[in-house]
Amino acid sequence: QVRLVESGGGLVQPGGSLRLSCAASGSIFSINAMGWYRQAPGKERELVADINSGGSTNLSDSVKGRFTISRDNAKNTVYLQMSSLKPEDTAVYYCNVDLCQHWSRCVIYWGTGTLVTVSS
Repeated sequence: QVRLVESGGGLVQPGGSLRLSCAASGSIFSINAMGWYRQAPGKERELVADINSGGSTNLSDSVKGRFTISRDNAKNTVYLQMSSLKPEDTAVYYCNVDLCQHWSRCVIYWGTGTLVTVSS
């Protein structure tokens, strides 16, 4: 069994910062890419940022320069540091992990989501 536990969401004022964490646990052989998606009310889920096993990152244009993604492989954890938050960043943020329980069996897992609300 694999579990993804997200934390760090909440209410923040415009211009503020938050850090999201997502820790994977259970029977894990290896982890490939890890990332964050978000879904705002009435909109489709979109990629925010991802990071591969080598540490290369990819960020959406809407968050470049404001968000940073990182990972701690020893802890099977991915982080999303969010700064200069805007009201349009308000969404449910979902962790996404490409995880292998065996060298030939890799599955993409989703977290349950954590709400980020940017409002004064």
